[in-house]
Amino acid sequence: MSKPDQNKLPGQVVLVMQGGGALGAFQAGVYEGMHDAGIEPDWVVGTSIGAINGAIIVGNRPANRLDRLREFWQQVASAHTSSEIWEAFGLGKLVHNLGAVSSGIPGFFAPNLQAHFGAQVPLGITNASYYTTEPLRDTLDRLVNFGLIAQGTTRLTLGAVNVASGRMRYFDSRDGTVGLDHVMASTALPPAFPAVEIEGEHFWDGGIYSNTPIEVVMDDNPRRDAVIFAAQLWQQASDLPVTLAQVSSRLKDIQFASRAESHTTRQQQIHHLRHVVRELGRLLPAQVRATPEARELLGWGCGTVMHVLPMQVPPLPGEDHTKDLDFTPGRIRARWDAGRAFAKHKIAAAPWNNATDPIMGIVVHP
Repeated sequence: MSKPDQNKLPGQVVLVMQGGGALGAFQAGVYEGMHDAGIEPDWVVGTSIGAINGAIIVGNRPANRLDRLREFWQQVASAHTSSEIWEAFGLGKLVHNLGAVSSGIPGFFAPNLQAHFGAQVPLGITNASYYTTEPLRDTLDRLVNFGLIAQGTTRLTLGAVNVASGRMRYFDSRDGTVGLDHVMASTALPPAFPAVEIEGEHFWDGGIYSNTPIEVVMDDNPRRDAVIFAAQLWQQASDLPVTLAQVSSRLKDIQFASRAESHTTRQQQIHHLRHVVRELGRLLPAQVRATPEARELLGWGCGTVMHVLPMQVPPLPGEDHTKDLDFTPGRIRARWDAGRAFAKHKIAAAPWNNATDPIMGIVVHP
């Protein structure tokens, strides 16, 4: 099968990535599937682990991106190869979780000894956490060329939430600098990880406010035609839980799926109305359209079309509420492979070439 011509895709290519810890290996696989098909993103949007993957992708030349992604994921899995030996005794998950909680994840986070002073000790906003993410800072400094991000060849947008105001903030390389601190802020999931100070304000992981950063693409101005690869890490729908462990897992899925479907549905309604405004404008006489009042109102209309390709990480056998902490090599490989296969399947289908209702502004291809 021949590769699609990226120049013939209907608009910019956008890769959107949720937060989800170890589940983020799926996103790396999705990117590999795109890369193998000759499709590189024009714009990458991420939060939490999606911000890490996004920074590695945008902060490297296309020829080096996969190598840098593999380097990161191999490093975070490196301390837990021994836990797979215990799988034969049914203790692999327990051994891994104990190791991650007690020692951290290589190149990602390590225990914060100050946390042992007690929960009521005033450590300060940038130290009040169970772990330190200084290892991640060193890892990103090595794997990401932030000067390349600043060049703006590929746009990068990262979500974080302001600790004081509780408001979402998107740091966008189109509008300003996106550096190491911005990636760290987007991954600062409390109370595990500490807040990050940027320009006198403090930020946490954007996933605690909205773990589905696709809305920033649909709200962008000016609006552009797009093909959106949406790599989603949490199960929006699932079977009913019947044990306490399953309840905990289902709760986490619902929390971090962050209304991905409802966000998209709402944006479909908004963009449909924009198309309606545009069509109504065409029915007006030319002299009416030329008036300042009409031009202002018709400015709310548009004719852009965004094709959304949702790609959902499949559940693996034996997963529970700790799955986002499961950095074992076997699970990382399985999720990476699933992401690659999912992307290749979507690209081969090329649903953006299918006929669509011209009045629809956002078309979802499940």
